[in-house]
Amino acid sequence: MTDFRTIRECGETAAAEPELAHPVEVVEPSVFRSPLVLSSPHSGCAYPKSFLSASRLDPAQLRRSEDAFVDELFAGAYLSGAPLVRAIFPRAFLDANREPFELDPRMFDGRLPAHANTRSLRVAAGLGTIARLVAESQEIYARRLPVEAALRRIAAVYRPYHGALRRLTQRAQKSFGLSVLVDCHSMPSVVAGVGGAERIRTDFVLGDRYGTSCDPDLTATVEAELKRRGYTVQRNKPYAGGFITEHYGNPASNAHALQIEINRGVYMSEATFEKLPAFPKLTQDLTAVIATLSEAAQGLASWRSAAE
Repeated sequence: MTDFRTIRECGETAAAEPELAHPVEVVEPSVFRSPLVLSSPHSGCAYPKSFLSASRLDPAQLRRSEDAFVDELFAGAYLSGAPLVRAIFPRAFLDANREPFELDPRMFDGRLPAHANTRSLRVAAGLGTIARLVAESQEIYARRLPVEAALRRIAAVYRPYHGALRRLTQRAQKSFGLSVLVDCHSMPSVVAGVGGAERIRTDFVLGDRYGTSCDPDLTATVEAELKRRGYTVQRNKPYAGGFITEHYGNPASNAHALQIEINRGVYMSEATFEKLPAFPKLTQDLTAVIATLSEAAQGLASWRSAAE
């Protein structure tokens, strides 16, 4: 008998992409014992055939934008009584760590909805809800996409992903008096810099939007636990948190969100997408870190309840 169950979430129009009939999975513990909710929006690797045929890139190039295996690294969250929401769809197909309609009008044939955000910095960088570029600034598409296709994609995969996050964070708020969303990501070991390629010199970057999205004691707990296990940690630079951290993190309303970025060079070959020998130990360490964070979050909930 397992201590968790996997729920497959359906999208409104996912039947149009048979590979994504169930674009989101929620790994739920048999008993909820934690105010934590884990999110892995960029670890999906189910590439629809229609998407591949519309792309000018091969699958290996498209995979450069994946947070490969991150959902596996945090899979032990259920042992702490916390659920994990993971995308089945790939980031190159749709980025759930964006506003729902951050869209570049130059990518589409037809008129975008009036509520579309066409001028964000992420859109300008080619990294909107439906990205124009993948790593190394490579153009994804050979030609413009119909606006209707973009809207179907948002309905099919974006809405069920955030529907699951809302449902679980609201349940945590109701059950524990607070929610702590942990948004799980990976970062390339080498990034483009002003003077050329630069190596990321830390194992983890914790993003709490400079203290505005998460109680500082919770961020400090994760930092201390990672350092105690021999990892190097930075805060907020170069990644302070994206849309998910900003949208679900509001400590004044007892809603906390912390982004965790893992250096891919710690656990995988970025050239071959193979796991390194360090992968099992990192998985064990992260399971322990999540357990400690869960205890700290429950302690914070108890303290706030007593103070009220």
